[in-house]
Amino acid sequence: MNIQEHEKAIQEIWALFRETDREFKAMSQKTDKRFKETDRQFRETDKKINKLAGLFDDQWGKLMEALVEGSVLKLFQDRGVGVYQIFQRARSHRNGRHMEVDLLMVNDDEVVVVEVKTTLRAEYVSKFVEKLTGRFPEFFPRYAGLNVYGAVAGLRIVQESNLFAERQGLFVIKVGGEGMTQILNKEDFDPKNFGTSS
Repeated sequence: MNIQEHEKAIQEIWALFRETDREFKAMSQKTDKRFKETDRQFRETDKKINKLAGLFDDQWGKLMEALVEGSVLKLFQDRGVGVYQIFQRARSHRNGRHMEVDLLMVNDDEVVVVEVKTTLRAEYVSKFVEKLTGRFPEFFPRYAGLNVYGAVAGLRIVQESNLFAERQGLFVIKVGGEGMTQILNKEDFDPKNFGTSS
């Protein structure tokens, strides 16, 4: 092979390298584009899944509230708390903030605020007591001066949250079982009055 052929061969090799480099860059760009598209599709799918999960949680919450709502007035009336009106998902908006109560039962001088959970845990009980003592009077001032009682309801009750709730002065409602929905507190239970009247 003479020098010219040798230089031509080197030039062809360099041309092949350049072509391979161009093809590699093109393939890399296509791969990047595919990854970006796949990432976009994953984000879209995540949004759809989160939306469906939110819908499920919302519908499940409504179902749990409906299970409790069906018999809770009578349960409290049988305990001597003469509530006769019930409101599901009572909402209040004040000063750009809002609060929602799962179930609100009232009569002329008493209010029972019910927090409904699928699984009742001690931490939920603590948060609910904070809600009753702090936020409820602020968001529902029309009930100022009334006796305000709290109740927590759950399908599953874990971490001895029923005992903790009772020590906090709350009624405890079990969803399910023979009577479908029942108050677990003993008949002589003396609930805490979270309102301003004694």
